[in-house]
Amino acid sequence: MRVGLIALLLLFGGCAWLRPSPTPILPADELYQIGENELSKRRYEEARTNFRRIVERHPNSAFAPRARFLMGEAYYREAEFDKAIGEFGTFMAFYPRHQIADLVQYRLSMSYYDQIKPIEQDQTLAAKALDQFKKLVKDYPESRYATDALAKIDICRGRLAQKEVWIAAYNYNQQGNVVGARQRLEKVLKDYPRTLVVPEAMFMLAEVSFREGKTDEAVALLRRLEAEYGFTDFGRRAAARLRSAQR
Repeated sequence: MRVGLIALLLLFGGCAWLRPSPTPILPADELYQIGENELSKRRYEEARTNFRRIVERHPNSAFAPRARFLMGEAYYREAEFDKAIGEFGTFMAFYPRHQIADLVQYRLSMSYYDQIKPIEQDQTLAAKALDQFKKLVKDYPESRYATDALAKIDICRGRLAQKEVWIAAYNYNQQGNVVGARQRLEKVLKDYPRTLVVPEAMFMLAEVSFREGKTDEAVALLRRLEAEYGFTDFGRRAAARLRSAQR
């Protein structure tokens, strides 16, 4: 009986001895260094694992905000934009005044911008990128990223304006929807007055006006187009259209 008990104790003791010891919780600075090294080697999942341990095990550490950002950065570099947006958005919710908040806002904006579709497709992402770049300029006007954000704002606005002209052309040429075309073109002239598609929008709106029998309005548009954008192809086309209209 005693021998059996001793054997049983030895058995259980041996099992306990065979169990692996728990993994130690590394300090935040060590996890951060490991994560950065993995990120530099493009081992993104391994990098995120270490940054996530900082966020979960050392949430009050000075490294936690940067770890949160770099989790998103790892997703961004893999073109996992939706996941990157989630991480960057979480950072901005918790640390809007952090010293790298402007960088995170920039990356958030770029996560939308880098997904912008061809003009024939939906431009919702262009609109979202525009909103995020505008937020960057508004909230962080002294940021080193503000200048590029302003340039990207112009590009996004141009894409949205171009989409309106594309839809107007489809309405006018394919569906004969003159009213729909006019609404789109007038929106471009009102909401996107400094975009590159304005001459095209003005010329097309003049054609719409001719179709509707609004000759005076059409001629006024063509004259304005010739005067303000005579150096463009549509400015030259306006001059030629005026000559033909006056015969």
